[in-house]
Amino acid sequence: MQDLRYQKKPRAREEMLGHLKNFKVELKPAAGMWSLSSGGSRFHEPYGKNLTIPERVELAAELSRSGLKGVEAHYGIEINDEYLPLYERLEKETGVRVISIGPHTFYNKEHEFGTLSNPCAKTRDAATKYFIGILSFAKKIKADAVGLWPGIDGYTYGYGHSFYQMWDYFENSLCEAMDEAPGMMVRLEPKPYEPIPNNIYRTTADALLLARDIESRLKNPVNRKILDDGFCLVGMQPEIGHIRMGYEDTPYAFARICREGRMSHPHFNSQPLGNYDQDLNIGVVEWDQTEAGLLALKMAGFKEYIGFDINPERIPPKKAFENNIRVLEIMNERIERLPYERLLDCYYDPQNNRGEIEMILAENMK
Repeated sequence: MQDLRYQKKPRAREEMLGHLKNFKVELKPAAGMWSLSSGGSRFHEPYGKNLTIPERVELAAELSRSGLKGVEAHYGIEINDEYLPLYERLEKETGVRVISIGPHTFYNKEHEFGTLSNPCAKTRDAATKYFIGILSFAKKIKADAVGLWPGIDGYTYGYGHSFYQMWDYFENSLCEAMDEAPGMMVRLEPKPYEPIPNNIYRTTADALLLARDIESRLKNPVNRKILDDGFCLVGMQPEIGHIRMGYEDTPYAFARICREGRMSHPHFNSQPLGNYDQDLNIGVVEWDQTEAGLLALKMAGFKEYIGFDINPERIPPKKAFENNIRVLEIMNERIERLPYERLLDCYYDPQNNRGEIEMILAENMK
């Protein structure tokens, strides 16, 4: 069980200054197994080789020498009982562990009208049972959490849509699954759209509300005890690309999540404001958004893994991940060079520091 309670701590000026000077984010990069192979799209076939799961695990082992610390995988297609020995050997030999697994339900034909929110009771019940299996498997392998991106749950047209029922179906199903397999954290990953035109939980605020609602409705004594002790059972897995698709500000979204002690595992990439989901390499678009987000995590004392959710269409996956790990290191090094006193003065004494933050940003580009 991740203990995220430390993220809630507010810090006034002097305490924050000391924290910034003495705390450095320890980078623990994690790779999505889906990103360790060249993928195609609905417009073109893959430009590179489609690696098997054993080949991807071997690639993860190679990337451990560049700093990779963890992997995430979709249950069934990327991790299961058959593949489990591969991951166990990976951890034993390199220290790279499976930190999270998630459902692969957004792709299947039977989920055309949703998974946990599907209006067809038979399909919804099957999705709930499948999710119980994922939670149980995650507990067995000692993963930190189950990542939940409900990409196919939502709606196409809002006209006359039964929103209350849609939300109730999803939330009741998720609560049922979590109470059947208690003690495992679920990480929510909101997204405005794609593949469904309108996602069921579009924004950071939607996911935070959902997290509170789910935790308030859990009944299993094991879950209640965890919550009563102040731990979080519904964390968040925000992705920078999804944040920017929804016209949200990355450091603001990160800080909102940390303030509630729910920043379980951010996904880093880059994304043009709005636009379709591109999963570009870290920093190639809107470097400032990513760096400001990393600084917000530093200010909250962030200690967890950082996931890379990228789509290396035209770059060999090994090279792409080596690049992304190094870029994140560069950002972290730049943040450590910031003049923290001047930076805090810009907030606490703005009338006497007009234009200072602009110069700080310019000087840090050297």
